[in-house]
Amino acid sequence: MYDLLITNGKLVTPDRIFDAQIAVKDGKFAGFFAPGERVEAKKTVDAGGNLVYPGIIDCHAHLNEPGFEYRENFETGSRAAVAAGCTTLIDMPLNNDPSLMNKAIFDLKMSKISRHSYVDYGLWGGLVGDFDDKPDSVKNNMADLLDLEACGVAAFKGFTCPNGPLFPTVNLGNIRKALDILKPTGALCGFHCEEYGQVLEREKEAKAKTNQTREQKIRDFLDAHDVWTEYVATKNVIDMARATGARVHICHVSHPMVAQVVKDAQHEGLKVTAETCPHYLGFTEDFVFEKGGPAKCTPPLRTQDAVDGLWDYVLDGTLACVGSDHSPAADEEKDNATKDIWQAWGGLNSIQYFLPMMFDMTVHQKKLSPTLIAKVMDESPAKIFGFWGRKGAFEIGFDADIVILDPEKEWQVEQDKLYTKGHVSCFDGLSGKGAPVKTFIRGRLVAEDGRYIEDAKGTGEFIKPLK
Repeated sequence: MYDLLITNGKLVTPDRIFDAQIAVKDGKFAGFFAPGERVEAKKTVDAGGNLVYPGIIDCHAHLNEPGFEYRENFETGSRAAVAAGCTTLIDMPLNNDPSLMNKAIFDLKMSKISRHSYVDYGLWGGLVGDFDDKPDSVKNNMADLLDLEACGVAAFKGFTCPNGPLFPTVNLGNIRKALDILKPTGALCGFHCEEYGQVLEREKEAKAKTNQTREQKIRDFLDAHDVWTEYVATKNVIDMARATGARVHICHVSHPMVAQVVKDAQHEGLKVTAETCPHYLGFTEDFVFEKGGPAKCTPPLRTQDAVDGLWDYVLDGTLACVGSDHSPAADEEKDNATKDIWQAWGGLNSIQYFLPMMFDMTVHQKKLSPTLIAKVMDESPAKIFGFWGRKGAFEIGFDADIVILDPEKEWQVEQDKLYTKGHVSCFDGLSGKGAPVKTFIRGRLVAEDGRYIEDAKGTGEFIKPLK
């Protein structure tokens, strides 16, 4: 007898949608049966004719623990994620204090987060350079990369732009050395691509201006982080992939010009993958002028032409996965009344509407198939980050992560009702259709009708890449 049977659902994979029953035993997919076929199970759940996904993977989120719990922690971030249908997320090594740069910090982080996650999770390890020559400053962690890889991190993350003392920028020498070190392990190195010198000098010049209006400051911010900063840094990183033969991943691509560079590298046969985010697929720089600091992120939102063109690269597989890039802030760090665009925190509170927002844009706005969601939020991230064999598909023996989604269920973002620690979101008031009604992780119900199940706290497991 099976533990759980899901009936009357339409299973969604990257290439088809089909009616089937799902049988679960010991937290794994154990059988798939034709509709109406008699199957015995301890518990049966009627999916109500809705779409059913094999979980949802968020490959890019910042939950800020340890060190920045005043913004977010694993409990608050993961409960918001699971309420939106996320079953596995991969947490970034920053903003943490200390940042995840070595095995000792890995052990510290795990001791903090392993007791209160609502979702299964992987971890990005940090890849950092030297902040400065002072003996007490953060120094590059090249000597720690192999130990960190052995801990089971899903990938490594580095920044090519100015990034502060806790997670120093990597230069091309750091990148090349890290790729050489990690290539034999097959580890993936991801990068926030904005070229250091352009951002540094353009921001310095813009911030020196006086008597600027709100709109002028926003224009200067957008220009300081224009597409050329992203384009040049992406080309540099790909050159290092070419030089070493190692795997690289371009994070949060915001513009088709950058996506084309990735596509060219892939056609060349280089081991290059890339992702984008819902905000780059559905919102323009006009949104930053409208919302101010709450809509500040880097790379920033682009033009309507860029938004439209970016979809082509999602559809052709160049941008293989979509991540939320949830990067929360305390409410006061996003307060337009006290902070201009330069002073506001640069990140979006987005995790609680990651799947609903992406589904509405894909299916209702763009009139595309729901199968695209299974491609960019299930199969591709599972394969890229080493979870394939356990996550991302309706396959016997995979974890029974299940999201039942009502494609017509209406939703609206109300920031004062967010489950995240911070409650300022640029998406406040946004509405759409398509939301999860039940979410299971390894066969256990963890969220229902947009709310997390409280006793599911702590059930999330650390997921290592499968070798």
